[in-house]
Amino acid sequence: MNEIILGIESSCDDTSAAIIKDGYLLSNIIANQQVHKAYGGVVPELASRAHQQNIIPVVDQAIKTAGIRKEEITGIAFTRGPGLLGSLLVGNSFAKGFALVNGIPLIEVNHLQAHVLAHFINEKDKKNKHPQFPFLCLLVSGGHTQIIKVSDYFEMEIIGQTIDDAAGEAFDKCAKTIGLSYPGGPEIDKYAKDGNPLAYTFTRPKVKDFDYSFSGLKTAFLYFIRDRVKENPEFIKDNRDDLCASIQYTIIDILLNKLEKVIKETGIKEIAVAGGVAANSGLRDMLYELGKKQNLNVFFPEFKFTTDNAAMIAITGYHKFLKGEFVGQDITPLARMPI
Repeated sequence: MNEIILGIESSCDDTSAAIIKDGYLLSNIIANQQVHKAYGGVVPELASRAHQQNIIPVVDQAIKTAGIRKEEITGIAFTRGPGLLGSLLVGNSFAKGFALVNGIPLIEVNHLQAHVLAHFINEKDKKNKHPQFPFLCLLVSGGHTQIIKVSDYFEMEIIGQTIDDAAGEAFDKCAKTIGLSYPGGPEIDKYAKDGNPLAYTFTRPKVKDFDYSFSGLKTAFLYFIRDRVKENPEFIKDNRDDLCASIQYTIIDILLNKLEKVIKETGIKEIAVAGGVAANSGLRDMLYELGKKQNLNVFFPEFKFTTDNAAMIAITGYHKFLKGEFVGQDITPLARMPI
């Protein structure tokens, strides 16, 4: 077939480009932005400026690493949204220019759908196991927490989602409360390995149906730390590992409790996890354990495909290319874009 898709990802603070050929990944280049660590979170204006500096070198490196010529590319896929508007605009503008100059189709990609479809990235010399349709996908990141029923590549239904904050944000904010660096999720995961997950108990939110809430948990954790530090100024230092293990266990338990209910309701045994929090070792361990107990087929993407990356954009664009779903030069980015 020789269908070669260039994928562009610029929804937040990572500039990424990838090449997919006939469904197989040839390259996936990511330029990270370290500048945001000093601010404890992503600064939109700094992010968009960095994208402008990074996008051409990143694309050039992706093409060279893939061992192809730009003239061989048959389509270009880009993240339309959701994300930071300034960041999205950089990727959008580059993709439109590249498509126009090279006379190839332009393919818009929903960032959230791409996280789900990261499970279908193929790599040479690997087993490349994929979930079978229909499957349930727990999408957990810094900005989103959703349980999605996936019936086909682009037939997705949200069954449950957070009504306020995302699980990834809860990790980051709780980490900040105890003085850990940004991003906080990986820091909590690191220290949790040496802690007792049952050392401290935090109240679980009571939300109807299959929806989530993490705002109250963040507040409860903040007040808990404040009160303990008043009693003992060294409380965080003395109990860091147990604090990390306990808050991580609580967040994951909340996630899996609702997921387990959806599994029972739908009878679906194919379970996938996507998004940045999919890299969390505690989540992986607890879901694999649940899978053994309930005879589930559990799928996690490789660590390199959990965070924002262009490989997931390219594979989504590839499947859209096969369906002939292209867009025109009048396409614009969207800060909010439902799945």
